[in-house]
Amino acid sequence: MSETYSLTLTVKRFDPDRSVTWFQTYTLDSGPILRFVDLFKRINVEQDATLAWASSCEHAQCGSCSVNVNGRPMLACELLVENAVTLFGTTEFKIAPVSVAPVIRDLVVEWERAYERVHRAKPYIIKPKELPPGMTEHRISPQELARYEEATRCINCFCCAEACISGNRNFIGPNAAMASIVRMMDPREEEKNERLNLLYSEEGIYRCHTSKACSHVCPKEIDVAHFIALAKEGAF
Repeated sequence: MSETYSLTLTVKRFDPDRSVTWFQTYTLDSGPILRFVDLFKRINVEQDATLAWASSCEHAQCGSCSVNVNGRPMLACELLVENAVTLFGTTEFKIAPVSVAPVIRDLVVEWERAYERVHRAKPYIIKPKELPPGMTEHRISPQELARYEEATRCINCFCCAEACISGNRNFIGPNAAMASIVRMMDPREEEKNERLNLLYSEEGIYRCHTSKACSHVCPKEIDVAHFIALAKEGAF
């Protein structure tokens, strides 16, 4: 018989109509493999239909359910109850919205504002490189491909940006930097200078303090700090 946990969730709430912020506590029993999004759903159905939160794919691919759990940014769709209890050593959890974007209501934030930084990094091929004569595709070594594939696992959940000690005011952020670094590694990209100008700009990678908090919280286990360090060294 699976274990049942008696949980206490203290959620930071925000009502935009009244411009009021407060903390509200919910208690519920849960099995070990329920996810935190499932807990939010149960609260909506059983206790409080007004609690607002966000999710989309619920398969750890879209990043829209990012929240702070006991001060750590995590994906609510990926965090199992039993794993949370083990990680934090408690059945009491304080849930708050991420701070990388303005809060719309409760745990829902204005993701478009956060994405403005990613858009500035131009997360696409700016100028396609012409194929070498006689070639039908661009070549990349197995080692470079492995590194490239790790970097492209990023889903822009902004957990790294939330954990970053460099702050959100004057640093473009680790995931936005990664969006540009990925294209620096892409053999199909001709335009490198524009990306270097961004990476080495006033809001670029030298704002990074190398705390490695980004790597520690990444749900896709990308060593973000390592990629930023390589960019500082001019490896790309």
